Amino acid sequence: MRRVAAVDLGASSGRVVVGEVGAGGLALTEVHRFPNGPVRLGGTLHWDVLALYRGVLDGLRAAGDPLASVGIDSWAVDYGLLDRSGALLGNPVHYRDSRTEGVAERVLSLVDDLYATTGVQVLPFNTLFQLVAAARTPQLSVADRLLLIPDLLTLWLTGDVAAERTNASTTQLLDIRTGRWATGLMERVGVDPSLFPPLCEPGDHRGDLLPAVLAETGLTGTGPTGTGLTGPVPVHAVGSHDTASAVVGVPAEGSAFGYISCGTWSLVGVELDRPVLTEESRRANFTNEAGVDGTIRYLRNVMGLWLLQESLRAWPGSALEPLLARAASVDAFACVIDPDAPEFLAPDDGSLGPMPDRIAEHCRRGGQRVPTSPAEVVRCVLDSLALAYRDTLAQAQRLSGKEIEVVHLVGGGARNGLLCQLTADVCGLPVVAGPVEATALGNVLVQARAIGAVHGTLADLRALLRTTQPLRRYTPS
Repeated sequence: MRRVAAVDLGASSGRVVVGEVGAGGLALTEVHRFPNGPVRLGGTLHWDVLALYRGVLDGLRAAGDPLASVGIDSWAVDYGLLDRSGALLGNPVHYRDSRTEGVAERVLSLVDDLYATTGVQVLPFNTLFQLVAAARTPQLSVADRLLLIPDLLTLWLTGDVAAERTNASTTQLLDIRTGRWATGLMERVGVDPSLFPPLCEPGDHRGDLLPAVLAETGLTGTGPTGTGLTGPVPVHAVGSHDTASAVVGVPAEGSAFGYISCGTWSLVGVELDRPVLTEESRRANFTNEAGVDGTIRYLRNVMGLWLLQESLRAWPGSALEPLLARAASVDAFACVIDPDAPEFLAPDDGSLGPMPDRIAEHCRRGGQRVPTSPAEVVRCVLDSLALAYRDTLAQAQRLSGKEIEVVHLVGGGARNGLLCQLTADVCGLPVVAGPVEATALGNVLVQARAIGAVHGTLADLRALLRTTQPLRRYTPS
C-alpha cells in the first residue's frame, strides 16, 4: 500500500486526507481540517490564502512519513496575482464579491463567440469577468503572473509555475476545442495573455517539496526501517478543480450515467468525449469543462447545500438531522424556489437578511405558500433542489444525446437521505449515493496512478471504488 496526501480545499473548509492505495485496497483517513472563511476588508471580500497555506503545511505535518505523493484540488475561478519577483500581490478576491455585477453583460455585448470558443457557462464570477472587473487596478497593472488557487499553493510547495487544465477550463479563457489558452479572446476583452502560465495535465509531476517545506512539515520522504523508502516527496497535478476530482470519484459502471456532485454547489451533468457547442446548449447555459483523461464534464452549476448551510446559520442551536426528520413529513412541493436566483448567492452580511427570510420573500413574491417553520424551509429547499436536478439532467440528455440510466450523487449531499430519495422520485431513476469523499478519492486515485500504485483507465479506477467504498441505492417511489 502506498500513502499519498490529498489536499482538498472547499469554500468553507480545507482538509488533508491520507489515501492508502494498492493491492485492490483503497482507504482514506482525514488527518487535518481547517476553516476557510472569507474576510471583508475595505468593502471587498477576500480569501485568506496564507491561512490556507498554513493549514496545508499543518496537514502535511499531520500526514507524516512516508508520503509517495501530494496533490491539491480546490474550488474554481479564483486566482492570485504575482509580481515579477514571485511575490503575492494581496489576498485573492472571493468569487462572491460584488465587483463583477454587470460585467458579464458588458463582455457579452463585445464578444459574440464566447461560448463557441470556451464552451463555458456564463456565471457572473467566472475568471474572465473578474479580470475585466479588475482592469486598471494597481494590482493587475503590475502583475506578472496569474495562478489559480491550487497552482498558487503548488508554487509555494515546489516552485513550479503551471496551470492544470481541468481548472483552467473553468476560467472562460481556455479554448475548449484546442485545449490551449484563448489568447485572441483575451486580447479582445483587454486581458493580458502573458499573465497565464503553461498548461499541465492531471498526473503530471509538478516538482518535489522544497527544502523549506520539508523543514516546516518534518517530512523526509523516508519510510520505516527496512522499507527502502527514501527520497524526495513529489507533488503531482490531479484534477485540480474539485469537481474534476469528484467526477473521477463517481463509481459508475459503464457510460450511461448522470452525476450530481453536491456540496456548497451542485454540479449536475454527464461525462462526454467531446464538447457540445450548439446555440441551444449556450442558451441553456451548460458548461463544457475539461475532465481527467481528455473527458468533457458537460454540466450546469446549480445551487447546493449553501442554502441549508446559510439557513442553519440563521437558526442557532439547530441541528440538520432532526430538521430533516421533520421535513420528511411536510407536504411535498407546497412551495418551491429557484435555487439559482441571485438573491441567494451572497452570504448574510447584515444587509441582505438571513437566508430563511430571503426564501420566504421569494415564495411570497411568487404567490406561493410561505414557509414559516425551519422544517418547512428545509423541505422547500430540498424539493427545489431535486426539481432543479431533474430539469438539468433532462436537458443534459437532450442536448448531448447521452442516455442516463442511473444518477450518481456524490459529495456531502450523499449523506442527506431525504434529498437522495426526492431526487430519485422526481427523476424517475435510481440514485446511487456515495461516496461522500468522492473529491478526495478522485484526487488520491490520480496520484496513485501517477506513481504506479494503480493502473488503467477511468473505468478501472471506478471499479476499485465500487469494491471499496460504501454506497446506497435509492429507487423511485
